[in-house]
Amino acid sequence: MEITGHIKSLAAEGQLLAAAAHEAGTDAPVPTCPEWRVRDLLRHTGMVHRWATAFVVEGRTSYHPGGGEPDLDGPALIGWFREGHGLLVDALNNAPAGLACWSFLPAPSPLAFWARRQAHETTIHRVDAESARGGRPSPVPAAHAVDGIDELLRGFHARPRSRVRTSAPRSLRVRATDVDACWTVHLSPEPPRAARADGAPEEGPVDCELTASAEELYLTLWNRLPLAAITVTGDAEPARIWRENSGVTWS
Repeated sequence: MEITGHIKSLAAEGQLLAAAAHEAGTDAPVPTCPEWRVRDLLRHTGMVHRWATAFVVEGRTSYHPGGGEPDLDGPALIGWFREGHGLLVDALNNAPAGLACWSFLPAPSPLAFWARRQAHETTIHRVDAESARGGRPSPVPAAHAVDGIDELLRGFHARPRSRVRTSAPRSLRVRATDVDACWTVHLSPEPPRAARADGAPEEGPVDCELTASAEELYLTLWNRLPLAAITVTGDAEPARIWRENSGVTWS
């Protein structure tokens, strides 16, 4: 996906998140994040949006911590979230292509990084808000889901801080059934190493394979759907290890 596509996704997903939060109410529990209620979800995501905006607008070239979560609730909290989301969308739309600022995953440019990262941050938390509201969730387009899987496998979990480790080498294949997208993930005592092989020869046999639509794989790998939602073949142990150790948390 291109920067403009990520920004469009961010804009739409944030609006869906706010609408679901309004319908659910800020005291509603969030089934996909059992420790949270909707107010916690809005405070966190709104803080992250403002944190990202500061890097883009101010051109910060080193890490700065987030500004903290507000002591707001109810309609005031939803309004605060909408405002911050709008500021982030505007900042990305108006940022120069040559923007220089801090980022933390490989990307063609800092602007590409922040547009992509915030699009997926907001999508996953939109899913959380809709789980609190109940009813049929909004779909995740296949291209967006594939991009998010790629960011998770080849970005987040390529970092030294990934906790997805095995004492002996194991392998996991992630295969979408609705688009040509396939990854092979090698697990070991080191951070996972993922290779993408869309339309190319695969790396050979693996211990475990996860197969489903791109959307189902995206939500499962981000631990928003249970493993039972997809097809797991071979030795299920690598899938269990992923499930128990792959959570990405704010720090």
